[in-house]
Amino acid sequence: MEAILLVIHLLVILALIIVVLLQRSEGGGLGIGGGGGGGLVSVRGSANLLTRTTAILAVVFFVTSLTLAILASSRMESRSIMDDVPATPAVPAQPQQPAQPGVPLSQ
Repeated sequence: MEAILLVIHLLVILALIIVVLLQRSEGGGLGIGGGGGGGLVSVRGSANLLTRTTAILAVVFFVTSLTLAILASSRMESRSIMDDVPATPAVPAQPQQPAQPGVPLSQ
């Protein structure tokens, strides 16, 4: 079930990106906002349709996000890193004694 929900979530994300990119830019910051005629039905009709579609996809996105989070948290067991700490402290290894310096054999 989690895999199916994840696939639906990814499809909603892609659809949301496409719908947002299709909308006309109000500020014209990039200069690529929807130009002249040839819209869906009319400029106002297409804006209303894209706005509604964006809102619906956003709600579906939030619902699938929350559902995935709830499924992930219920699957996770509560653990602490303190559970892995041994009860008795480990004895540190004794440092090795350095070897005695030898007499140089060179002339």
